[in-house]
Amino acid sequence: MIPLPYDIFDPQKRSEIMSHIRSKNTRGKIIVRKYLHRLGFRFRLHDSKLPGKPDIVLPKYKYVVFVHGCFWHAHQDCKYYRDPKTNPGYWIPKIQRNVERDEKAVFNLMTMGWRVEIVWECEIKKDAEGRLNDLVSSIRSL
Repeated sequence: MIPLPYDIFDPQKRSEIMSHIRSKNTRGKIIVRKYLHRLGFRFRLHDSKLPGKPDIVLPKYKYVVFVHGCFWHAHQDCKYYRDPKTNPGYWIPKIQRNVERDEKAVFNLMTMGWRVEIVWECEIKKDAEGRLNDLVSSIRSL
């Protein structure tokens, strides 16, 4: 039996592919921002002064929103998350560090008095309007 290579691409091609993966202005993040803006909410984006650089910061409500990709943030029991099969020795610890960083950021924000909401990409794909209505209700409730 011939062993399978870790990756079907050479390092330069893999680097090029990975460089196209965005962390800002993803489809899910844009959907959430447009929805909130249409309802009159005003917010900041990626405030580097706050732990975790939240995707959406609503200072008036002391509320932050993270819009997470299910794969990159290991959304458990989600059809969009699976352990990587290619180079798992690198990717599984990398994704685990993302999860740990997320948990630390949420804890620090809550300690500072911020309310935190995480919107998962699968929730937007499944029922965007319902999920976003829940988000708005949560923001407005004090």
